[in-house]
Amino acid sequence: MSTEDVSARFADLDLWTTREAVQAMLEGQLAAAAAVQSQAEQIARAAEAAAARLESLHGRLIYVGAGTSGRVAAMDGVELSPTFNWGGERVAYLLAGGPGAMLSSIEGAEDDASAGAAEMHALAPTSGDVVVGVAASGRTPYTVAACRTADAAGALTVGFANNEGTALLEAVAHPILLDSGAEIVAGSTRMKAGTAQKIALNTFSTAVMIRLGRVHGGFMINMRLTNRKLQGRGLEMVHAVARVEKSIAEDALEQAGGDLKLAVLIALGATPEQGAASLQAAGDNLRSAMERWKSDRQSGVRAR
Repeated sequence: MSTEDVSARFADLDLWTTREAVQAMLEGQLAAAAAVQSQAEQIARAAEAAAARLESLHGRLIYVGAGTSGRVAAMDGVELSPTFNWGGERVAYLLAGGPGAMLSSIEGAEDDASAGAAEMHALAPTSGDVVVGVAASGRTPYTVAACRTADAAGALTVGFANNEGTALLEAVAHPILLDSGAEIVAGSTRMKAGTAQKIALNTFSTAVMIRLGRVHGGFMINMRLTNRKLQGRGLEMVHAVARVEKSIAEDALEQAGGDLKLAVLIALGATPEQGAASLQAAGDNLRSAMERWKSDRQSGVRAR
């Protein structure tokens, strides 16, 4: 496996100056990003397929992994709630060794294929679910078994691995190879491999949320306003998207109870009830709801 290779270039790494070692590690991070860049088309296809399942069948994103890969995967899922208001009931995690493995290394858990299969089975995956398996080696028994179980149940499966021709990439519907190569510290996949995984997962999940209408322009329009900083950011969003004075945006946000999409429509002149109806008719897509509201309002003016 390339992630386990020992690079002759770094045979005397411990004798290098700290500056030289840091420079080499940073070069490695750039190489990891390049490995993801080559998979842009595959990531886009997986994101579109995932969004189609999640939109029509209202399923879950289920992240699966072990060790570093599992922790990187879980971190991506955790961020979906505050960033995109992705409900907690629509995300799940399978981490080899259980939740405790998030903070502590639980040796041997990744080798337990039966646990991966059983724990996935316990989640009762359906055709509406999207399972995201992550493994640097690409052959982690726990992760591979969980993905195979999900695939057999009809869930859409996506796999991220850092080695080609491996079991995980063969087990999923959308295999994504992040060929980050040998690590500077041999086998330490928390470095280049982990960076490539983080970039790829962030890109994949954000693309999914864009396709689901949870991004408007460059704004996190489904964001939860859970603190003062985010409340201020939300006000700026309504102000910019609706193109109204901040006083109007602030009043709209209050009427909408902090719902940014609804606040934009209220700022444009809709009542809370009209705005909610427009969003529902538009499948909660703000751009479509804005067009619908403006069209309805213009029709009303013409009718008078």
